[in-house]
Amino acid sequence: MDRRAGSIPGSTVHGSSMGAQSVIDPYALHGVILAMAAVAAFTDVRSGLIPNWLTLPAIVLAPIVHGFLDGMGGLLGSLIGLLACALVPLLIFYRGGMAGGDVKLFAALGAVGGYALGLEAQFLSLVVASIYAVGQLTWNGRLATSLGNSVFIGLNPVLPRKWRRTPPPELMHRIRLGAAIAFGTLIAVFGRHREFWG
Repeated sequence: MDRRAGSIPGSTVHGSSMGAQSVIDPYALHGVILAMAAVAAFTDVRSGLIPNWLTLPAIVLAPIVHGFLDGMGGLLGSLIGLLACALVPLLIFYRGGMAGGDVKLFAALGAVGGYALGLEAQFLSLVVASIYAVGQLTWNGRLATSLGNSVFIGLNPVLPRKWRRTPPPELMHRIRLGAAIAFGTLIAVFGRHREFWG
């Protein structure tokens, strides 16, 4: 029996979420993921951009590589990871709450690492970003204003038109997610390597 045929997309074995019988070394896989996140953090902090040359090749090549090495299970696992990790960020992007580079980075991480690792990294990244944003807003004395704006933005779709409020752009607080994504990804990856815990 072809060992590649038995791989299960999204299952977690030896720290990988790509397949139960994946031939891909989890250390190499996680190294690629961490390198992508680190480069994205550096470019985002430096220029406010996460470049397409980092994310698009991963989005295109990851399913091909996983399919070549792990058969149909690897291909499907990568595609499911890509779609699952892009869904929520894409919705946030269309609401004006996230930059396109962040969406593509989340999709790339899902394509490379599979949906289990990708979604875990995404959740932890957003937690880190939220903690950072609350801290920064508190430090700058803008927490109450920003929370009020968030409430109105969330309620606008269900409020009568005359009660709707659109905060002016200068009162909206935006943060660069690259560093938060890198930190969340680091936590997610190291959580799968208990041998490093002592």
